Amino acid sequence: MGADLPRLMEKALEEAREAFHHGEVPVGAVLAEKDGRIIASARNRTIELNDPTGHAEILALRRGAVVRENYRLNDCILVVTVEPCVMCMGAIIHARINHLAFGAPDPKWGAAGSLYDLPNDPRLNHRLGVTSGIFEEDCRRLMQDFFRMRR
Repeated sequence: MGADLPRLMEKALEEAREAFHHGEVPVGAVLAEKDGRIIASARNRTIELNDPTGHAEILALRRGAVVRENYRLNDCILVVTVEPCVMCMGAIIHARINHLAFGAPDPKWGAAGSLYDLPNDPRLNHRLGVTSGIFEEDCRRLMQDFFRMRR
């Protein structure tokens, strides 16, 4: 994979910090071509949009599909600060993303290896590579700080 994962995760963290600033669960996502060129980025906006599907991953996939003029995002990589949930993994698989990279695992909601392992489910018609732990501590700390402030 030609993409520079640390650079992409830095951008995803910027998006997550922006979500934090707006009172949203701090998750950021970046969608890039296999050469690392960013085609979309997004942050969680469920509260702002009053939309339960307003997750960073979904919003980045939507923007990327518009840019590519195709809902299939073959040969793309999605970089996310936190392991995607079942809803987001479903969209990632339907979009035919080639590779997913994420920072912190999510043992309560994660669907890329923690709670569920959808990328490796042989019953599904698409497989994608997964890299975890990119700036894991930074991603985890941001989530912990957010929920500590909310209590």
